[in-house]
Amino acid sequence: MPILRSVCPLDCPDACSLHITVEDGVMTQLAGDPEHPVTQGFACVKTRHYPARQNHPERLRVPLKRVGRKGEGRFRRVSWDEALDDIAARTQEVVRAYGAESVLPYNYAGTMGLCERDQPLAFFRAIGASELEQTICATTGGAAWEMNYGPGKLAPELGDVEHARLILLWGINSLRSNSHLTPFLKRARARGARVIHIDPYRNETSRFADEHLQLTPGTDAALALALGGVILEEGLEDAAYLSAHAKGLGAYRAACAAWPPERAAAFCGLGPGGAARVRELARAFAAAGAAFIRVGYGMTRNEGGGNALRAVTLLPALTGAWRHRGGGAMLSTSGSFGLNTSRLGGQHLLRRGVRRVNMNRLASALELTENPIKALFVFNANPAAVAPDSSRVRAGLAREDLFTVVLEHFQTDTADYADYLLPATTFLEHPDLYTSYGHHYLGWAEPVVAPLGECKPNTWVFRELASRLGLADETLFWGAEEVARALLDSEHPHLRGITFERLQRERSVKLALPQPYRPYAAGSSFADRKIRFAPAPEQLEFEERLSERFPLRLISPPGSHLLNTTMGNIPALLKAAGGEPQVVINPRDAARLGVRHGERHRVVSAHGSILRKVVVSDDAKEGVLVALGQWWPKLAPDGRSLNDLTGERLTDLGGGSTFGNVPVQVEPVEAP
Repeated sequence: MPILRSVCPLDCPDACSLHITVEDGVMTQLAGDPEHPVTQGFACVKTRHYPARQNHPERLRVPLKRVGRKGEGRFRRVSWDEALDDIAARTQEVVRAYGAESVLPYNYAGTMGLCERDQPLAFFRAIGASELEQTICATTGGAAWEMNYGPGKLAPELGDVEHARLILLWGINSLRSNSHLTPFLKRARARGARVIHIDPYRNETSRFADEHLQLTPGTDAALALALGGVILEEGLEDAAYLSAHAKGLGAYRAACAAWPPERAAAFCGLGPGGAARVRELARAFAAAGAAFIRVGYGMTRNEGGGNALRAVTLLPALTGAWRHRGGGAMLSTSGSFGLNTSRLGGQHLLRRGVRRVNMNRLASALELTENPIKALFVFNANPAAVAPDSSRVRAGLAREDLFTVVLEHFQTDTADYADYLLPATTFLEHPDLYTSYGHHYLGWAEPVVAPLGECKPNTWVFRELASRLGLADETLFWGAEEVARALLDSEHPHLRGITFERLQRERSVKLALPQPYRPYAAGSSFADRKIRFAPAPEQLEFEERLSERFPLRLISPPGSHLLNTTMGNIPALLKAAGGEPQVVINPRDAARLGVRHGERHRVVSAHGSILRKVVVSDDAKEGVLVALGQWWPKLAPDGRSLNDLTGERLTDLGGGSTFGNVPVQVEPVEAP
C-alpha cells in the first residue's frame, strides 16, 4: 500500500504534514508525518476523520442547476459546459445591467492552500467586482498586533518554547485548536516551566495547565493592564529594553494605573483572593525572563477585542521577554514567510475605489436597494451557517433576483440556495502551496487520488469563466505551479535557497530564519524600530450590555470535534460532539433560570432564537453561556444556526466579528 505525502488544509495553525494511505485509488488512512518537526507523527481528531469526509457518500460529484425554490435544495444534473456557459452569460448580464460592483465573491478559509483559497479572487478583481473584506476571524488580532509591533505578525520558533520559564495560554484552547504546541509545552514543563490558562471556559487546556484563571468574557484588557501596573509599580520592567526599543510608556503607565489589582480582580470575576493572584502572576511573569504568551483570537471577538489583544501582547515587551530564548508571544507566524503576493489573487488587478463589503455584514449587503448585490459567488465558505445574523443572511440568499453560484464538497445550508452548485475537489485531489500561522515551514502538496466524479478545483472553474468572458491578464490562467513560482519569486531573506523545485522535492521546507531567531529582541517592525505603547490600550465599555432580559453572555469557542462547519456532517465526529448542538450553563445560572440538564431549551438574543440541548456544568463560568462548535443548521433540532443569535456589530480594530459579545437568555420551550 503506497503512503503518499500531503498537507492538512484545515484552518488551524499547525498546518500538519500528512501521510496518506491509498488503496485501489481510494484514500483509506491518514496519519501525521513522523519526520516533520512540528507534526511529530500525530494528527488531530478532526483530521484523522478526513477519510470519512473524502469518501462520504454525499460528496458532490457533478454540476447541479436549481429546479426548486431557493432554500429547498432541489437540483438537476447539468454538464460543465452548460453550467459555465450560463454562469458566464448571466454574470455578463448582471454587470451590464447593474455594474461590476453588483457581483460579490464570498470566500474564506475552507482550505488554507494559497492557490485554491486566494487565486480565484483574480477573476473578480479583473471584472471590477465588489471587494470582500475578510474580517470574520483574524483581522482584529492582526490590526492590534501591528499597532504594537508594526507590519507582519512574527513569533518565536516552536522549538524555543520549551525553554520558556512561564507560559500563559490566553484565550485559546490550545490542546484542541493548536494541538501540536502541546509536546513543546510538555517539554517546557519538564524543564520546570509553569503553565497558566486564562480563559472564561474551563476546558481541556484548563485541566492540562497548572492553574486556570477563569475571567469574565471581554475583561482581558483590564487583567493585562493590571498585570502591567504591578510590574511598573514594583519596578519589575526591563528598563534598558524599553529605553532602547519602546515609546509611549507614559500613556501606558497611566492606563495601567486605572486598573489596580483589586478593581481588576472584581471586574474580571476572579473571586476571593483574585487581587493576590493578579499580583503573584505579574511578579512571576517579570521574574521568569523567558515568559511566553500563546494568545488566541477568542479574546478579540467582542467590541473591545483589539484593545484587549494589544494590552496582553505588550506584556512581553514590558518585561523584555523578547530578548530571552523561549520568551515573547505568539498570535501568528504568518508575517515570517515573505512570499511575493503582489499578483496572488489578482492583487495587481484590484481597482482603486472599488466598493468594499465587510463579510460580517453580509446580511446588510444582501439587503441593499441602492447599488444592490445581484450575483454572489461562494467558495471555501458556508455563510448561511457562519455569517452573523444568519436568519437575515438566509433571507438574503432566498432572493429570487440574486444569482448565486456555490462551489462545494457537500450540499450545505448555503448550497441549498444556489442557482448553480459546482462540485469542488478536496486537498487530496489538487496541488497547492501552504504556509502556516503556527510554525515556520512551507508545504507543497500534490494530488494523491484522482478527483471524484466530475469534481474540479476552484482555480479551474474561474479560469474557465475568465476565458468565456474574454479576460486577458495572464495570471487569470495560472495553474498551481505558476502561482507557487510567483510566490517564491521573492528577495525576502527567509526564502533564501527555497525554490519551487526544492519544495516540490522535499514537500516541507523550513524558512531560512536567522539563528537565533528572536523577533522583536531588537525592537519592532516599524521604521524607527520602536514598540508602540501609545495610544495606550483600554478596557472598553461595551454597547451590548447584559440586562434583566438578557442576563447571560454567550461565547462560542471551537468545539473539540468540529472545525467551524468543515467537518459538520461526519457521523463519528457529530456523535463525539454530543449528537446535537449543545450549550453549557453554570449550575447556579441553571437553578436560577429553571434550566434542566439534558433538555432542550430556547436560547434568545436581541437578534433571534434557537433551540439547543443544555449541559449544566461548572465548566461554564457563572453568567456565561458556552456554545461549543458550529453545526450545520439543517442538522440542528430547529434548523437554525447559532449565528441566528449574533449581530453585525464590529470590533474596535480591524472590523472584526463580535461573536463573543452576545447577551442572551435561556428559556423553557413553550408547551405546544
